[in-house]
This record gives sequence, C-alpha cells and structure tokens, in this order.
Amino acid sequence: MIRTMMNAKIHRARVTESNLDYVGSITIDENILDAVDILL
Repeated sequence: MIRTMMNAKIHRARVTESNLDYVGSITIDENILDAVDILL
C-alpha cells in the first residue's frame, strides 16, 4: 500500500516552535497543516 504523507509545500510560513537538540525539528501550526492537507 502506498500512502501519500505530504502532497503540498508551505512557503513563507512562520515556525511556531523548534527543538535545537533535534536536527530538522520544527513545529508548524495545525491550522496551516490542515489548510494544505498535510498529515500530522
């Protein structure tokens, strides 16, 4: 089974949280993720 996990790209969004101890860790507001149909 193939499941699409990300089908959109977010440009010019504000990062709401980050974890400096984890490379690549950011938090993006759930409302933005819902608006572009990206799964959590």
